[in-house]
Amino acid sequence: MRRRNAGRGAACALPSLVVKGRRCSRNACTRSATATLTYVYADSTAVLGPLATYAEPHCYDLCAEHAERLTAPRGWEVLRLAQDQVDLGPSPDDLSALADAVREAGRPASVQDSMIEVGRRGHLRVLRSVEE
Repeated sequence: MRRRNAGRGAACALPSLVVKGRRCSRNACTRSATATLTYVYADSTAVLGPLATYAEPHCYDLCAEHAERLTAPRGWEVLRLAQDQVDLGPSPDDLSALADAVREAGRPASVQDSMIEVGRRGHLRVLRSVEE
């Protein structure tokens, strides 16, 4: 039987998003993961954010205690993303644009759709009705 480390660690500022079955990547830690750590080697940056939706092979899932105590090597920068800084879905502008596109697609065919082009001179077009 596994022994849990209940009651250890300080309160964490990170949100407690826990996905069932994902544990902290640190050796011998049995706590649930609440944050994901990734590295940008080219920029010497470590990025610590909310728990990723899916486990990625080059990311590390950390419990609240290990996420809070995280330090980076000398010369590296640690970016800590709070829950409210992460884009969780479409914005109201995105939803309005989607609604406008659906309305436009549902409109009846315009007059231009019932015409065919029979000639062109410069930027002017000669159109004829399809019914004729």
